[in-house]
Amino acid sequence: MHPEIPAALHRAESDLPFVDIGDGSEMQLLQIDLAKELWVVRTRFQPGYQVQTHRHTGDVYAFTLSGSWHYLEYPEVNRAGSYLYEPAGSTHTLHVPAENTEITDVFFAIFGRNENLDENGSVTSVWDATFIATIYRALCEAQGFAVPDIIGGEQL
Repeated sequence: MHPEIPAALHRAESDLPFVDIGDGSEMQLLQIDLAKELWVVRTRFQPGYQVQTHRHTGDVYAFTLSGSWHYLEYPEVNRAGSYLYEPAGSTHTLHVPAENTEITDVFFAIFGRNENLDENGSVTSVWDATFIATIYRALCEAQGFAVPDIIGGEQL
C-alpha cells in the first residue's frame, strides 16, 4: 500500500453495537465527520414506531434493508431495496406501519442538523453529529458495550 493513498476503513456489523434507544428503535452509529456535519447511522424500528416531525438542514440519503416505512406527508412507501433522497429543508414524520411483521432496518447518511418540531413548527430539540455520537457512546456504556470504534470518532 502506498502511504500517500488513504486506506479504506472497514467495520463489520459486530464491531459497532446496536443500542436500544428506549422508544422502539435501535441505533448503530457507523461514522461521523464533524467538518462535513455528517452522521451515518443504521436504525432498526419496531412495527408502529413513529419519529417526531422534523426537518434536516442538509441532505439525507436513506436505503431500506428490511421492513417498510413512509412519511405521513408523502404517499410513497419505502420497502426493502428502496432508496430515498431528502433535500435539505424537507419536513416529514417517519412512520412504521403497525402491521409490519418484521423489524424495519434503514441506513441513513445525514448531513447537517435534525431539527425536531412541535405541532406549531417550532424547534423543540436539535440533533447533530456531535449529539448523536455522545448519545451513542453513553448508551453503549449504559448497556454494557465497550467503547465503540466509530469511523471519525477520534474527532470528539
